[in-house]
Amino acid sequence: MDQNLLSGLSDLGLGDLEGLDIYENPGNDKKDGGNLAKDGKAVVKEEDMLFDKSFTCPMCEKVFKSKMVRAGKVRTLESDSDLRPRHENIDTLKYDIIACPFCGYAGYGKNFMYLTSSQRKAIKDNICSSFKPKKTANELPYYTYDEALERYKLALVNAIVKHGKTSEKAYICLKTGWLFRGMQEELSAADPDYESKKLEYEQTENQFLHNAYDGLIKARENETFPIAGMDMFTLDYLLANLAIRFGEYETGAKLVANLLAAKGTPGRIKDKARDLKAVIIKKLREQKVHE
Repeated sequence: MDQNLLSGLSDLGLGDLEGLDIYENPGNDKKDGGNLAKDGKAVVKEEDMLFDKSFTCPMCEKVFKSKMVRAGKVRTLESDSDLRPRHENIDTLKYDIIACPFCGYAGYGKNFMYLTSSQRKAIKDNICSSFKPKKTANELPYYTYDEALERYKLALVNAIVKHGKTSEKAYICLKTGWLFRGMQEELSAADPDYESKKLEYEQTENQFLHNAYDGLIKARENETFPIAGMDMFTLDYLLANLAIRFGEYETGAKLVANLLAAKGTPGRIKDKARDLKAVIIKKLREQKVHE
């Protein structure tokens, strides 16, 4: 694993964990409300779609608050081709990780409270014992991308240390990659460092997505469905999309062919698979032209 994927953890006292290998142990896996839009309607701000929820940390047992998304306030837009969710005026991905500000334990929302005794010991020995709480708290009514990325990296290193499922680590990598895409979209062309930042974010996005791809392939072979909350058809579509992204057209083509041939494939997945088939044909034609 590229060391920079966990860079920044030294700020939290966890510098020794920045070089950990994500998939080091696959054998353990089992199969302002006053703002107006152009149409005259009030623009809903990001903070208007959030609320503070209290959690009791399963590690240190201290109570803290984490910002969560009010589902009823969010307008869903069409997702990206790799299933990255999109919403109007908010990137909901920033709020999927719950992180204890006192001891450094962090995890994906649905898994946050569930730890085995051996996992607790591993996290206590490797993270809580070294974690340095931030001296200043976030005073903004929302999480910035930098804060969200810190939370994701904290969740990832927790998942590695506790020997979490391959799919759990891969899913965190997937969403972290998507966060870097969101950062690219938020960049201003007026920024004097626009080009260098865009390139950096694109490269880091691809590093995380490639780690997600590798992990999800391993999980597909060793774990039982649902995998990272996905059924077989959804996961195979995502794998096909990522395979094409990284130039593995043969793998992508096989996955797409299986999705189109299977009777149980949902219609929306079949439609997306047809789009991928067209992309593969185009890419292969381009390859032949350059041969």
